[in-house]
Amino acid sequence: MNERQISFALFGQEFSLYSDAPDEEVEQTMALLRTELEQTGLSLNGVAVPSSTMLVLGGLRLAARCVSLEKELGAFQVERNLAAERNLLILSMIEKIAAALKG
Repeated sequence: MNERQISFALFGQEFSLYSDAPDEEVEQTMALLRTELEQTGLSLNGVAVPSSTMLVLGGLRLAARCVSLEKELGAFQVERNLAAERNLLILSMIEKIAAALKG
């Protein structure tokens, strides 16, 4: 894919970047960032926070969520591998029992 300029507005400011991501991914990413920023709020303890700081906070929240999801994925993969090993063990036992019954 070719990189193209993407422009968007947050907190009344225009931002531009270059990306080769599909339009659908860009829209999903922007929606996720807007959700994170809305959850963060526009001020902390009654103090107004500059939009650049809010963008950094939103990015950090997304990064933290990403790290958490990576840990969950790792735990899921370990559990899935253990389940597969258990299934193989059970199949082996079934085959041994079936062979003993035929024998």
